[in-house]
Amino acid sequence: MSGSRVRSFLAGVLVGNSAPHLATAITRRRHLTPLAGRRSGPAVNGLWGVLNLLGGLLLLTPDAHRSPGTWDDDLVAFEGGVLALAAWMAVSERMLRTNTER
Repeated sequence: MSGSRVRSFLAGVLVGNSAPHLATAITRRRHLTPLAGRRSGPAVNGLWGVLNLLGGLLLLTPDAHRSPGTWDDDLVAFEGGVLALAAWMAVSERMLRTNTER
């Protein structure tokens, strides 16, 4: 796998991870983050969501050898990263109930 595909996959993971944290911040709930643990509040989730989104977008900066405005297999790698993160979160939340009241 080429370096740009790896960056695109990781960008997809980060962008995908930003969504639940930003949703948590907007809905003023609590959700696990590495910044403040299991009961991270809305402000911490907002910060973590923005950091993930920015990190993912920075990984998508265009390469000099590619023409702007076109996607190639990097789009599939990006989407694979989003899908891998979503699948991991759905399965781990169902099994571990990390962010759910018991």
